[in-house]
Amino acid sequence: MVFGITRQYALFAIPMAGFGFGWFLDRKETERMTMFRDKSALYGKVLKEGEKPSWP
Repeated sequence: MVFGITRQYALFAIPMAGFGFGWFLDRKETERMTMFRDKSALYGKVLKEGEKPSWP
């Protein structure tokens, strides 16, 4: 036990930290990709007034 960190805590905290960091990166990537919503030549379309984008 170093600084109050037990083996059980480490076995829980390390994977959860990785999950949290991956979730953060995924949210940032989705945020970045919103610039390209409905602008693809293959899947893009002109949105009508008040119509929501095809994906969040």
